[in-house]
Amino acid sequence: MNSAHFKFWPKRLPHTITAPATSLWHNLAVNALRFPDKPALVFFERALTYAQVMQQAEGLAATLHRMGVQKGDRVALIMQNSPQWVIAHFAILRANAVVVPVNPMNRAEELKHYITDPDTKAAIVAADLAPELIKANDQLEPAEQLKKLVVTHYSDGFDINADANKDMSAAWRDWLGTRHALPVIDGGEVVSWQDAIAGNAQDLPPHTVGPADMSVLPYTSGTTGLPKGCMHTHASIMHNAVASSLWGNSTFENVNLSVVPMFHITGMVSVMHATIYGGGTLVIMPRWDRELAGRLISHWRVTHWTNIPTMVIDLLGSPNFQKFDLSSLVYIGGGGAAMPQAVAQRLLEQYGLSYAEGYGLTETAAPSHSNPYDATKQQCLGVPFVNCDARVIDPITMKEVAQGEQGEIIMSGPQIFQGYWKRPDATAQAFIEIDGKRFFRSGDLGHVDEDGYFFITDRLKRMINASGFKVWPAEVEALMFKHPAVQEACVISTNDAYRGESVKAVVVLRAAFKGKVSEDEIITWCKDNMAAYKYPRVVQFVDALPKSGSGKVMWRALQESENARSA
Repeated sequence: MNSAHFKFWPKRLPHTITAPATSLWHNLAVNALRFPDKPALVFFERALTYAQVMQQAEGLAATLHRMGVQKGDRVALIMQNSPQWVIAHFAILRANAVVVPVNPMNRAEELKHYITDPDTKAAIVAADLAPELIKANDQLEPAEQLKKLVVTHYSDGFDINADANKDMSAAWRDWLGTRHALPVIDGGEVVSWQDAIAGNAQDLPPHTVGPADMSVLPYTSGTTGLPKGCMHTHASIMHNAVASSLWGNSTFENVNLSVVPMFHITGMVSVMHATIYGGGTLVIMPRWDRELAGRLISHWRVTHWTNIPTMVIDLLGSPNFQKFDLSSLVYIGGGGAAMPQAVAQRLLEQYGLSYAEGYGLTETAAPSHSNPYDATKQQCLGVPFVNCDARVIDPITMKEVAQGEQGEIIMSGPQIFQGYWKRPDATAQAFIEIDGKRFFRSGDLGHVDEDGYFFITDRLKRMINASGFKVWPAEVEALMFKHPAVQEACVISTNDAYRGESVKAVVVLRAAFKGKVSEDEIITWCKDNMAAYKYPRVVQFVDALPKSGSGKVMWRALQESENARSA
């Protein structure tokens, strides 16, 4: 293990920590005892105290138990950031069950996988997303279908007609304020949010899960096939929640802006769990809006903001920026994409804020690397995170390379997942053993400088980074093949001035559809059947795809051609 980076380690922190040997539920329960009347969650003008959050979570846990959810069962959670997301997450944990966080942008064709693969016992879903889930459910065999559903409206989390919300835009009001009829599941049970949180906590079974039990099953896509579930225990999530809290110099008075999606590992662990563990306050945004972000930071005196760089760029570009007060911020950082050097320099010069970039994957419970806040390097992954042993190896020989040489980044530590759900083959391929340690192979290429800081240089896997969202070409291709006109498709990235990268599909049409379907029609179909960040923004028709002698599509050739064209 290279220890050069310890010269730049935060002096207030030890090199290793011992995380609590309790379940994640205890973090909420302990702070409900410590700070019963302190705001835990803020949503627009409404604040929920730690005592209220725990009470509602216990009520919902009791309802889940009554609905048949037992220890180890998987419960899907499908909604945008909201107090209900946090309450539902902890309710599932209190019920001794496992959270399956699902991207709310997924469409029916994608959602089917999140019902069948985890053998989902129940789902907690936002009302505006419920029709898409029901559509997916109806397309499954009866034995595979969901039978238990809890449905919430975003307005269950705040009063949309409060004076503080009078200036809310029509678009926000229509989305957050519209009430939908409860869906119907044939032969199943659907419960409203208010009825669900009114469950009797005295009916709850004892909380018996511990550090070694599975806590969350987030899904990550890969170079082949459908998304894979990453098995995380209470211990792996707990470690990075505690480490993230300490790394950000947190106190009980932290006020964190929660806008990174909570279904994503960073928003879930580095923001939500870290804040709840630390007894801070989460100011929740359901989705990104620069004007709302500026007002919330100013009004609630936000101290910590984890984000993706495009959010910062967007906020700085607001015509109302001078009206916002960012003086309360003491920590700003994130990942998902490189922060442009000019923007990072502006933050430093105007506000004295060093943007601390980090790096991690779903498999590593968010950060495996992060920049020490007092010694950041721009456009750099940072140093190995707390308790993490990170190295760079030759992906062919599996031997560690010399400092400065490019290779595959690997990690070992308590934050690493246990393996892929139902995929022992993929799990075996994802790990190697070095010096008696089990290392996870990230699939990303990089190098280490003389100070022990890591830099990413390329991707071993095919992955498109669209505004911090990971898009896996194989998954998009698999969905596109469902279109009757598509004979072949190869998905690559194309440069995007704002998103960094966007999705492009190079398509060969079936003979019967040539001249009868347009590129825009294919894009529209993809938009209707894929998450918004995932569908191709560009479609190019070709007569044939380049292939190797073995018949494999030569995606690298298409990607290099696109890169040359963009340049």
